[in-house]
Amino acid sequence: MAQLDPQHHSQRLDQLDVSIDLFTLVLGMALEDVRGCTDFDAPAMHGFTFWSRTNRYLAEILVPDGWAWTSRDSIMRVIHPDRTHAITAISAAGAVGDPDKPVRSKNPKGSAMARMVERNGQLAFLSRDEVLYGVELDQLPTWCLLYKREEDGDIRAELSLPVKMNGKFVDEWLTRIPVSLPLMEDPGFDISLDEPGDDQGPEVIVEFLGEN
Repeated sequence: MAQLDPQHHSQRLDQLDVSIDLFTLVLGMALEDVRGCTDFDAPAMHGFTFWSRTNRYLAEILVPDGWAWTSRDSIMRVIHPDRTHAITAISAAGAVGDPDKPVRSKNPKGSAMARMVERNGQLAFLSRDEVLYGVELDQLPTWCLLYKREEDGDIRAELSLPVKMNGKFVDEWLTRIPVSLPLMEDPGFDISLDEPGDDQGPEVIVEFLGEN
């Protein structure tokens, strides 16, 4: 059974040049932005806002310290200055923060995420990614900051390294590091923090008008 040792988990985060304080800050700022949504926003605005702003605030804080940022294939990632790893934030389902129980991405993912997880992109020549980032992005280990809002309003999180997708969901992990967040103030209403799925494009309904 995995030992839920906050000090050990903090040390593992330090090895990746991130911290509980960093994740608490970015998740807290994203939650504050979600509180600005109203019933007049699009139904999925809460989740889209939380996902987008969490990734945005990670970039705004880390890029000045030498991290790179990319949104290629609609996967927002910050890339470590040494090009050893990247981080992206996504919503999760299951026992977030408890390595003894299963967890997976909340929404279905597409081919871009599959390539990232499997890291099987290999090129024999210097690619555009290698010119920009010094490494092929699909070969760069990309950790996922998984987050979930529980029924009591609390937010759980973990930083985990995916290794496999089954179907369209990321659900196998090499390493899972629980992030011990402080209790965050409930926004006071029921919100879903799901980011949009990237397995397909938007559905467009075209209605043809008959001749008069």
